[in-house]
Amino acid sequence: MEFYEATTTIDAKPESVWEALVDGASWPTWDSGVNSVDGVIAPGNKITIKAAVGGDRAFPVKVVTFDAPNKLVFSGGMPLGLFRGMRTYTLTPDGAETLVHMREEYTGAMLGAIWKSIPDLGPSFQQFVSGLKKRVESRA
Repeated sequence: MEFYEATTTIDAKPESVWEALVDGASWPTWDSGVNSVDGVIAPGNKITIKAAVGGDRAFPVKVVTFDAPNKLVFSGGMPLGLFRGMRTYTLTPDGAETLVHMREEYTGAMLGAIWKSIPDLGPSFQQFVSGLKKRVESRA
């Protein structure tokens, strides 16, 4: 297994963070690393994310966990589990603030070969949680 992750603390309740997180259509307005999100982030839905790091490549994922306002999980990858990515967003209340943790884990028989071609996503993950923080706190 390989992974990338990022964490931030947002000066807002989890419900406010959740509202921004599940509004995929707005992601490009506060994260320059996201070009578009097609589809509605809702339980069981399939969405397609186009990220700057992927060029014109689309990343189709399924919403496999939608536990408002605590946990959101996307899953995508190759058939037969040859390669799988699971992106998890966890929102943990901390007084008047929310700890946001974003982690993507990669698994599967093709991981070794594919991992070598995946760019360092650490900076884009940090950019995402920083953008989410600015978005939510600017609306508070």
